[in-house]
Amino acid sequence: MVEEAERYRRELHVHCYRMLGSYTEAEDAVQETMLRAWRGADTYEGRSTYRAWLYKIATHVCLDLLGRRKEVVLSEAPMSDVPWLEPYPDQQLPEELAVARETIELAFLAVIQHLPPRQRAVLVMRDVLGWPAEETAESLEMTVPSVKSALQRGRATLRKHLPERRSDWAAATEPSAEERVVLKRFVEASMKADMGTLATLLREDALQAMPPSMQFFPGRQAILDMWSPVMAGQEAWGEWRARTTTANRMPAVANYVRRPGEEFFTAVNLDVLRVEDGLIAEITTFGPETLPTFGLPEKIYD
Repeated sequence: MVEEAERYRRELHVHCYRMLGSYTEAEDAVQETMLRAWRGADTYEGRSTYRAWLYKIATHVCLDLLGRRKEVVLSEAPMSDVPWLEPYPDQQLPEELAVARETIELAFLAVIQHLPPRQRAVLVMRDVLGWPAEETAESLEMTVPSVKSALQRGRATLRKHLPERRSDWAAATEPSAEERVVLKRFVEASMKADMGTLATLLREDALQAMPPSMQFFPGRQAILDMWSPVMAGQEAWGEWRARTTTANRMPAVANYVRRPGEEFFTAVNLDVLRVEDGLIAEITTFGPETLPTFGLPEKIYD
């Protein structure tokens, strides 16, 4: 049983990540799931698949964790109100699952973090995992009508707060060629502290959110005003370098700075970009503590 459960560890991690919005907490949740599955192995009766049984356990582990969390209220920038939100490295997504962008992108994760826990579980199980209403109800110990009602309310919240063109991303499982071009230009301009080019890459209504600090900057000018002092001018932090990667099926870049007198570049943050029509519509910025999960160093020398 233990070996069979291990086969599903990576996809259970993704499931817990969707439920919790935190890569780190998802790891803890999977460990607890495996422990509960081992302890309760004799309770598996075979009425559902073993995989479904594990998902049921994992969902209840997440619900237990969510029950101890303080609720957050939806605002203009949902991601800025979810301080525990963390990015997910694409290289760690299960190869056997075609994980679509719309089920793992940051905007989706941020919005569902504001749903009540059971409503969130229903939405994930019905619309992401594709479980029937009856199986979802049995797993969550709910009635079928209550499952349908929760799903309806959850979908309404997504329609209200997610980007209008989100449906265009449904089949995407990696950044597009256009997104990679935008990322390349963004990196080149950042390393040169070319504020003019950076301005041309941002939509006028672009938004930058910083979940760890619960800050957000609405609009191109607000973003540039925040960047300019640290990138250009007399008070600039220093020389910049970058390493590109992908997170949550979107282009991302780790930023490093070498301050005057230092020998190496130190990690500053990780930017995950949402691109629309060749322009950056949204930047979600995470702290340097997220880089090890991407296999990226905290310091580089060039």
